[in-house]
Order: sequence, then C-alpha cells, then structure tokens
Amino acid sequence: QVQLVESGGGSVQPGGSLRLSCAASGFVFSRYWMYWVRQAPGKGLEWVSTINPGGSTYYVDSVRGRFTISRDNAKNTLYLQMIGLKSDDTAVYYCAKDRRIDYRSDEYDYTGQGTQVTVSS
Repeated sequence: QVQLVESGGGSVQPGGSLRLSCAASGFVFSRYWMYWVRQAPGKGLEWVSTINPGGSTYYVDSVRGRFTISRDNAKNTLYLQMIGLKSDDTAVYYCAKDRRIDYRSDEYDYTGQGTQVTVSS
C-alpha cells in the first residue's frame, strides 16, 4: 500500500535551516508529481511546493528563494530544504502524492503523517 513518511522537522530559531525528507513506497514514485503542503496552527492546509517527475519545481511566493524541493527517484524520496526560516513557517509539513500518474491534477490522494516545524526565538 502507499506510504509516505516524513522526517526532519524540529525547532529552530529564525534564520535557521531544516531539511525535510519524505520516504515513499507502494507506488511508482518516479512517475508522480509530488507536493509539500503545510498547516499552521489554527489555519487550513497551504500548498508550499511541487516537483514534477522530471524535476521542474514550483513554489508559493512566500517561500520562493528560501525553500528548495527536490527528489531522488532512485531512493523514492522527496526533500524540502528550508533556509532563512521565519516564524510564519511554523506548521506541520506534509508530503503528498498526486492522484494521477504522469499528470498534475493538484489533487492529493495520499499524505504522510506530517512533521512539525517550529520557528521561534
């Protein structure tokens, strides 16, 4: 069955860095668009970044230039490198899989359990 397992979250001071990982299994990872989304306390789910099977990347304006999404198809792993973290980045971060193989639908059929990122001085 499909599994997405995030790791790498933690508590950092403003300006700090973290690298999130998402280990994927149960599907042909290399053929799916993958996403990072986040949910801040008391708020709804927010799209953060997307990467297509070929490695093209997309970002919400608030993180562009600070976050880098990447993937290692040989390791079935998705990453999110975050630098210059701000308090507004505090959230639970989830990786998500597109529901369609080979195409982008912006609809997720699976997410992981999430990893907490807290940015505070």
